[in-house]
Amino acid sequence: MKEFAARVFAAWSHKINQKWINNPVAAQRKTFNYLIKKAKNTQFGKDHAFHQIKNYTDFTQQVPISDYEGLRAYIEKIRAGKSDVLWPGLPLYFAKTSGTTSGIKYIPISKESMPTHIRAARDAILNYIYHSKKAAFVSGKQIFLQGSPVLKKENGIDIGRLSGIVAHYVPGYLQKERMPSWETNCIEDWETKVQMIIEETLKEKMTVIAGIPSWVQMYFEQIVQQTNNTVGKQFPNFSLFIYGGVNYEPYRPIFKKLIGRSVDSIELFPASEGFFAYQDQQDDKGLLLLLNNGIFYEFIEASFFDDKNPIRYSLEQIKLGVNYVMLISTSAGLWGYNLGDTVMFTSLYPFRLKVTGRIKHFISAFGEHVIGSEIEQSLNIAMDKINDSVSVREFTVAPQISPLEGLPYHEWFIEFEKAPEDINQFSSHIDDAMQAHNIYYKDLITGKILRPLVITIVAKEGFISYMKAIGKLGGQNKVARVSNDRKIADRLKNLNLIQK
Repeated sequence: MKEFAARVFAAWSHKINQKWINNPVAAQRKTFNYLIKKAKNTQFGKDHAFHQIKNYTDFTQQVPISDYEGLRAYIEKIRAGKSDVLWPGLPLYFAKTSGTTSGIKYIPISKESMPTHIRAARDAILNYIYHSKKAAFVSGKQIFLQGSPVLKKENGIDIGRLSGIVAHYVPGYLQKERMPSWETNCIEDWETKVQMIIEETLKEKMTVIAGIPSWVQMYFEQIVQQTNNTVGKQFPNFSLFIYGGVNYEPYRPIFKKLIGRSVDSIELFPASEGFFAYQDQQDDKGLLLLLNNGIFYEFIEASFFDDKNPIRYSLEQIKLGVNYVMLISTSAGLWGYNLGDTVMFTSLYPFRLKVTGRIKHFISAFGEHVIGSEIEQSLNIAMDKINDSVSVREFTVAPQISPLEGLPYHEWFIEFEKAPEDINQFSSHIDDAMQAHNIYYKDLITGKILRPLVITIVAKEGFISYMKAIGKLGGQNKVARVSNDRKIADRLKNLNLIQK
């Protein structure tokens, strides 16, 4: 009965979504007009003359590019209990996040924006059912590794992690199948929580497992260690892995080994600020940009982002193969907001994209401007050349500007699940791929400004120890894959997490 209902619901969802998928520009104009009209009498709307905005050009002239610091003064007024500041009324929630430059951030979630988070997650699964014709998993147990749902109230607004907030919205028909228990989900200590999750799930008919890959990996490894079975054998009905937050490709060999067989997967692109995209085709890694979520999107070419007045593009103006910084304006009151993510479109009509990194996560100590996607792609190429005999658990890359001897270089801190027999050959494969991906990096190597990259091996579970040391173990937290300074590198070394 559940399977039949899921198929019917999936067909209905597919039909509804075709309206905006087939009319993307019209959908964005409708969202734009709704947002401006709804917020024109807020403090932000009055400060930026929303009543004068008739089109997108007006918007770019009236509303500056912003980030959390640019909106902090408004958000602090909301936290103090003031209504009608960024969006009508008070937000339902503040999603509490850890920023790299702004410290703790409080992202508003309104009564209009909250349903969009839930609908997007639901539609991602329904879309999978519609296209794959697979629905048996709805009859089994499903687990979503997430933050604690315990919320704190401040001036009438509940505050918590996004994943914890979302836990309050699991529909009734899924509550019986959802894992772990509420009590276990409320455990703050991640290692204790994982152990309790294992105890609750080991004997269950698990069909769907979801979470950030690095933390799901920890869960899987504990299962293999405690049962001496692969995850696939322990959970013979496990058929769907749902993930987001980081690129899955570096983890794929490890997951293949831990699971012991192939399972379908769906990639999501959610954030506290909104749910932006999901993978809508199993044979296409591009993510469908969601245009029905109360979000108006803008894009700036990443290479010009630091210009004084960079050109802002609406959806109908974007091009394939260009690295863009994505800006959002939302039904929670974020305006011209720099999310920090960079994206590249892989198709137009429908609009699909891939996340290429973070605008602040790059290396350009010598003008090379190496971004996260180039690093991840180069690592994958090197792993493929070693014929799957190498698997990487976690990694990060930083510049070494002042080496004790020789030329400067990029230092790759890698924790291997299975290290290559010849580390020098492996680093050469990565460096060759890096030069092929980034002409500026190649010029620096050939011009003897930089020497080829150097791999520093991180000790087993070193990155887990690092995340624990900085208070970010588990939940939605993840290791930055690339940075333009040595804060992570120095911390790894100071904590003695480098393999001797």
